[in-house]
Amino acid sequence: MRRNRFALSLFWRTFILLALLLTLGIVAWVQTFKALEFEPRTVQAAQQIASLVNLSRAALHYADSINRVTLIKTMSEQESIVLKAREPSDQFEPFEVNRFTNAIGKELRSRLGPTTVVASSVNHVPGLWVGFQIERDNYWLQADTARVEPMTGRTWTIWVGIAFIATILGSATIARLINQPLKELSFAASRIREGEYDSVLDESMITREIREVNQGFNRMARELAKVDEDRAVMLAGISHDLRTPLARIRLEAEMSVVDEEAKRNIAADIDQLDAIIDKFMDYARPGDVTLVPVHVSSVVDKAISQFRDTKRIRIGAKLPIDTKVMADETELGRVLTNLFENARRYGRNTYTGVANVEVSYTRSGSWVLLTVRDHGPGVAVEKLAQLTTPFFRGDAARTAATGAGLGLAIVEKALQRMGGQLDLGNAPGGGLVAHIRLKRAP
Repeated sequence: MRRNRFALSLFWRTFILLALLLTLGIVAWVQTFKALEFEPRTVQAAQQIASLVNLSRAALHYADSINRVTLIKTMSEQESIVLKAREPSDQFEPFEVNRFTNAIGKELRSRLGPTTVVASSVNHVPGLWVGFQIERDNYWLQADTARVEPMTGRTWTIWVGIAFIATILGSATIARLINQPLKELSFAASRIREGEYDSVLDESMITREIREVNQGFNRMARELAKVDEDRAVMLAGISHDLRTPLARIRLEAEMSVVDEEAKRNIAADIDQLDAIIDKFMDYARPGDVTLVPVHVSSVVDKAISQFRDTKRIRIGAKLPIDTKVMADETELGRVLTNLFENARRYGRNTYTGVANVEVSYTRSGSWVLLTVRDHGPGVAVEKLAQLTTPFFRGDAARTAATGAGLGLAIVEKALQRMGGQLDLGNAPGGGLVAHIRLKRAP
C-alpha cells in the first residue's frame, strides 16, 4: 500500500482543523464588529463635532465684539478648539476621502445645514475644520482629529494578535486532551502486538465512550494473555507427548527391524518429525528477549559450523570481527540457522546440486544490514510477500519438502522481537536474498 508522504498525526490534524475553525471565527467576528461599529462611531463622532459647532455658534452669537475675542482665546486654550474667521481666499482640502469620512460629512451636514463645509486642512494647516455661519459672518472651527478617527490598525493588530495566540494555545490544549487517550491506546496496542499483555488503560475516564473502549481493550488483553499462556502449555504438552512415543519407535526400530534400509528410513522419518516439533516450539516461543551488544561475526561462524556437509551447502562470510549489533545471541543464531537451512533445501544450484550461500554486511547510519544470499532458482515475485506466512512454501510442487513451512516465519518473528526487520527479494543474478536489519550497538 502506498503511503502518503504528507500524512499528519491525529494530533496535528485535530490541531490544524481547530485552529482553522477558530481563525475563521475570529475573521468573521472582526468583520461583524467593524460592520456593527461603523455606523454608531460615525454618528457619535459627527454628534460631538456638531455639538461643538452649535455651542461655539451660540456663544459667539450672544457675545459682543469685545467678548468674542476673549471667548475664542479661552476655547482655544481649554478645549483645544480654534475659531477663526473664514475668508474667501482660504484654501482647503475636502475631508471626505473614504467611506468613514463621507459618513461623518453627511451626518454633519444633516445636523448643521447643507452649507456646512468640512475640510481636512485650511491654508495647509491640517486638522478637522468645519465651516459654519453666524448670521452673515463665516467662521472656521478646528477640532482635534482624534475625535473622529476610526479604530487604528495598531489597535486591531493587538486585539487580533491576542485572539490568534489564544486560538493557537486553545487548539493545542483541546487537541492534546482529545488525542491523549488515543495515543495511550495506540501505545498499548503496539505493546500487545509485541507480545506484552500487561498494558492496562484507565477505566475511570470521565468520557463514557473512551471509558468503554478502555474497558474493552483491557478485557481483550486479558483474554489474549490467557490464550497465549494456554498455547504455551498446550505446545509444551504436545512436544512431551509426541517425543515419548517417537523415542519408543526409534528404540523398537533399532531392536526389531532387520532390514538396514528400512531402519534408516524409519530413523529419518523420526528425525523429520522431531525437527518439525522443534519448529513449532520455536515459532510459539515467548516474545521476551534481552538485547545486548553481540559480535555478528561470532554468531555467523557458530551458525555456519552447523552446516558442514559441503556436498549440499557451502557458506562464505565476509564480516569484520568488530561489528556489533543490539540483539539476543540465541535468537540471532536461530535466525541465521533458519536462513541457511532454507537455502540448503530450496536454494541449490540446478547443475551442481549445491547451495552456495554468501553472507555480507553494510552499515547505514545507526543500523547494520546483514545480507544472506543463495544462488538457487529464486521465488516468483508475486509470492515473495507470502514467504513469511506460516506453513507457506514458495514452490507449490514441493509436496515432499521435509520442513514445516515455518522457517522464514520464525526468522521474521525473531527479528521483530529484537527490533529488527526482514526483507526478502530476488537477487539480480538469480537466487533469493534476505536482508536482516538490526540496530548497531554503541
